[in-house]
Amino acid sequence: MHYNAPRRVAIIGGLRIPFCRAHSKYARLTNQDMLTAVLRGIVDKFQLAGVTLGDVSAGAVIKHSRDWNLAREAVLGSGLAPETPAYDLQRACGTSLEAAIQIGNKIALGQIDAGIAAGTDSISDAPIVYPDGYRQVLLGSFRGRSPSEKIKPWLGLRPKHFIPELPGVTEPRTGLSMGQSTEITAKDWQITREAQDKLACESHRRAAAAYDEGFYEDLVLPFKGVTEDNNMRRDTTIEKLATLKPVFDRGAESTMTAGNSTPLTDGAAGVLLASESWAQQQGLPIQAFLRYGKVAAVDFIKSEGLLMAPAYAVSNMLTDARIGFDDIDLFEIHEAFAAQTLATLKAWESQEYCREWLGRAAPLGPIDRARLNTKGGSLAIGHPFAATGARILASLAKMLDQRGMGRGLISVCTAGGMGVTAIVEK
Repeated sequence: MHYNAPRRVAIIGGLRIPFCRAHSKYARLTNQDMLTAVLRGIVDKFQLAGVTLGDVSAGAVIKHSRDWNLAREAVLGSGLAPETPAYDLQRACGTSLEAAIQIGNKIALGQIDAGIAAGTDSISDAPIVYPDGYRQVLLGSFRGRSPSEKIKPWLGLRPKHFIPELPGVTEPRTGLSMGQSTEITAKDWQITREAQDKLACESHRRAAAAYDEGFYEDLVLPFKGVTEDNNMRRDTTIEKLATLKPVFDRGAESTMTAGNSTPLTDGAAGVLLASESWAQQQGLPIQAFLRYGKVAAVDFIKSEGLLMAPAYAVSNMLTDARIGFDDIDLFEIHEAFAAQTLATLKAWESQEYCREWLGRAAPLGPIDRARLNTKGGSLAIGHPFAATGARILASLAKMLDQRGMGRGLISVCTAGGMGVTAIVEK
């Protein structure tokens, strides 16, 4: 441990590959393939070939057992010096933002001078396992010391043992998928279908405009013949979105569709962080500074919506920073579902919720939608679980750099009823 006076944490910049719908362009790629491509891209972009960084933190949510050392293996194929250490991290959809906070803390305390935070996820290459019964047969046979002991477990083999178990995204404590849980939140907060479709349509429009203006030119690395996120729909309209049927709940009051929810997505993203002195030594300009980070969790089993934790994390972080919404120039709120984003916004505007749940004397207040997800959000871009935080952090740092000054807030909801948030300043 180091107990030096904290240093400012500089965001040098980030990079990602285009995000693609699961089972499409990256269908035959692995998490390691995608993460390695992003790390190589960062090495090339910032001329880090052969450089030893202090640490690399990266992770994936959907992961094979073979990927037990995923971050380190990707580093070894990245062009960084082999002496660069790396470790795996997983906090569901907040993985790469949490990685950035951890790397940032190491830089701030003087443990390291520079590091990369990253995330990757492949739904297309999801692990498929056999039932526990079959696993016990295999292990029982392995433990046998004599031929008869090795053969005996196989006598219990049954046809059901060959039915594969596919990975799921349901919460073990409730048995509900994230979409089903958010459908409950949408009803609790009275989030209309029209409001959700409007947010989704705006997400696509802004993402397309950002690509057209060249904003993503140095943030998105063409990969495997793909140059743009293939979930983005330039021609979508509110009228088209209104024709889609609900997917998580078929009841008359259901509002969540494939159009106002993020698709299952493959992709990877990363961000280079450093001390100011290291950046100067490398001749690298600084885009912005990572100033605050906060996590929170809610009791989604008994009392709160699954994805409401960012409401608390943001509130507590603003208290730490002694600022309010009026002091934020840009808001980047991960759009896992339009309903989730709108419920969080509504919670911050509610005097009752802010008083009784967040312990605030007054509401945090409304957010000017013109300052929210201005270059498109996850509804349009897609959401490879572990990569989204790094995607947002890199984009926000560039936006602030282009402005020349300002402050941005990031909010990411995650499975397990958690939220990861950060404040970035220029």
